Formats: sequence, structure tokens, C-alpha cells
Amino acid sequence: MDLFDFVKEETSLKSVPLAERMRARTLSEFFGQEHIVSETSLLRRAIKLDRLGSCIFWGPPGSGKTTLANIIANGTDGNFVKLNAVNAGVADVKRIVDEAKMSKRMHGKKTYLLLDECHRFNKTQSDSLLPSIEQGDIIFIGSTTENPYAAMTPAIVSRCRVFELKRLSFDNVKKALLKAVSDKERGLGNLNLNIAPEAIDHIANVCAGDLRVAFNSLELAALTTDPDKDGVINVTLKDAEESIQQKQLSFDEQLYYDMLSAFCKSLRGSDSDAALYYMHRLISGGCDPLLLARRLVVHSSEDVGMADPMALVVATSALTAYKELGSPEGLIPLSNAVIYVCEAPKSNTTVVAMEGAQADAKTVRDDPVPGHLKNAVYGSTEDKKESSKYLYPHNYGGWVKQQYLPDTLKDRVYYKPTDNGFEATVKKIRKDKGKA
Repeated sequence: MDLFDFVKEETSLKSVPLAERMRARTLSEFFGQEHIVSETSLLRRAIKLDRLGSCIFWGPPGSGKTTLANIIANGTDGNFVKLNAVNAGVADVKRIVDEAKMSKRMHGKKTYLLLDECHRFNKTQSDSLLPSIEQGDIIFIGSTTENPYAAMTPAIVSRCRVFELKRLSFDNVKKALLKAVSDKERGLGNLNLNIAPEAIDHIANVCAGDLRVAFNSLELAALTTDPDKDGVINVTLKDAEESIQQKQLSFDEQLYYDMLSAFCKSLRGSDSDAALYYMHRLISGGCDPLLLARRLVVHSSEDVGMADPMALVVATSALTAYKELGSPEGLIPLSNAVIYVCEAPKSNTTVVAMEGAQADAKTVRDDPVPGHLKNAVYGSTEDKKESSKYLYPHNYGGWVKQQYLPDTLKDRVYYKPTDNGFEATVKKIRKDKGKA
């Protein structure tokens, strides 16, 4: 490499965002996700032995999905192809599949296909991949922020192992930022940079576990801060707040969690005055209103539930309204929803019913569906005979007594309405049907 090439490479590297430059190249450089990349984990062993089958990485933005896929690419002697499901078509898939088959036949090499935003793949695109995944021509690696079990074609998901990534912890993000500050090869180590500890802590605290956001904010703060007379770039807390567009909480961490707890318990305790006070004190101190709006949605079902089903509608509407309006106008529907949830009658029967059903779903897993409820279209003659015994409720005025739960659970009652609010009506309806 001559001097010109060296300068060109240096200039090119500097033009790449810090988040991309600091992307982990090996598992030893990878931050977080200890539950799937620990020394003894299945994923780590499979990568080390180059025996990883088709899989899907599912998690929030900036949690390391694409980075893990790149680490796999660096650790394999096979071909590695990247596609984005947003702009890829069936023709792209067909071309990659044909090339993969040729590579396997001619050179014995497998092909890894990394598909970003894989939940955007439609059924036709997914079906074009299935035969190649089954025959081993393609090792599929999907990356998505959406729940693959709900957002993707079941046929693809059933052929993949799903690895769920979590939001990175404060400590994970902080370690990554400190590494970026000191790294002279790929980070900011060649800058005469002095960054205040509270600035690092602030970025790590408010990036919501998104390492990409944290790196981008750190880089913006460093590159837009003028050096002092000695040539030192002093990044302060104020610089960090501006770079990540969120002020530091004006209270310590313990008080923050205490007030968040008080807000939630005021919602449950039907004290709208206290809930409004804690919400606005948290917001004025720098708390993201969307965090409180999401808590409000949870409590509308957890603590109000079927006593007033409209509480969930009001809470989710307030969440949407704030996303569209922002502050200060968005705080009005948010305050309205807080009052509604507080003043609504309370019932936690939904949570109790959910937990009971979950417990039985885990312990009573092999009990068959009653014959009259089965889908007999593709069933046996016996299945079709049993299916004919199904009573269509609308032929009986909208409801008719028949068994829906499996035999071992046929008398189980999960949902037990109270006398509070709308549940009193539900309780009467269930009583008229002979249900508890």
C-alpha cells in the first residue's frame, strides 16, 4: 500500500459512523446478550464449530442482531450474502438460491443468507426460500425487531431457531462507550478528548439500551464541541444532553424509581391527583412521557381490566396521540387518560385469569382438543363424524352450552368477574349461562 492508498483508507474510515466502526468483529468484542453468547451457550458453540443452522435474531434496535450475523460471517468459510427484505424481491432470492446451489455443487461451500427486516418478507418470497433451507443449500439468518411468531410466515419460523435479544443494560452500553472513547484504531482515541463521567452516564442511561443511538450521540457530541485553548475537546453533560436530545433527570436514580413506583401505585389506588402530580414531576425532571404512557396502557388492563374495558382504549389512544403531537399538546390527552384510568372501577381478574391459563398451558399440554371443535376439513372419517356434533351458536340465538376446554380442564374457571363496574354485567351474563 502506498501513501496515497493509506490516506484514502484513513479518510474513508473516518467517514463511516462510529456505530459502524465500533461494530464487534468477534464474540469477545460483543457487548451484552450474555444469555445467548456466554462461553457455554448453544449459539457460541455453534458459531465456533461453524455448525450454525438457520436462525432468527429477534430484538429491539441497537441490541446486536446484525453484529451477531456479521460475526457468524467472519467465522465461516462459506459464502455470505446480505439482503434487506424491504427492497428484495423474488428474483433476488432466486438468484441467490441458484448461486448457492452452484457453490455447494462445485466447491462444497454452504451459503449464509442474512435477511435484515425479515418480517417484511411476504409469503411468496418466503416460499421461494423454503426448499433451499430444507435441503441445506441456504443457511437462513433473519434479523427483525418484530415478534417472528406473529409477523413471519410460520413455515419459515418453524425451520429456524429463534434467538431473542434483550435491550442492553446501562453497564453494557457504558462499557461500549468507554471503549469507543479509548479505541485509537476504530474509535475516538486519536482525538484529544476529555468526556465528563456524567456525560457518559447520561448517554448510557437515556439511549434505552440502543447501542447505535449511544454511539451516534457520543460521536456527535465529540465532533461538534470546539477544543479549548490547549486543543482539548471537553464534552460536558450539557453537550451530551444536546447530542441525545434528552435532559438528565433532575433527581437521583433512587428517587426516579420511587416516583415511578408512586405513579403506578396511584393509578392502581384510584388517586388521580397523585398520579397526575407524579407523572408531571417525572416529565419536568426529564423522564420520557412515552415511558409513562406505556405504563398507563399496562395498568389500564392490569388494574382496571374488564371493570371498564374502555380504559385500554383511552390509554392506547393517549399513547398514539402523544406520539403524533409531542409536548406540550400531547400531555393533554395523556393527562386525560391518567384521570380516566384512576377514576375507573378496578379489577385484576384479567391478570388472574391469564396467569391461571398460562399455568395450565404449561402443565396440560398433551390433552387433545374436543372432537367437535377440531378442523375436520383434512381429518379422518372419524374426525368429520365428531366435527358434525359442533353446535353453531348463532343457530341458538348467539350462545349454546357445549364443551370447549379439553376433558381434563373442562370444569376449569380462569375468569371470575367481580361486582365492580362493567364486570357486574358480565357476571350476570355468565350466571345466566350457568358459568361461575
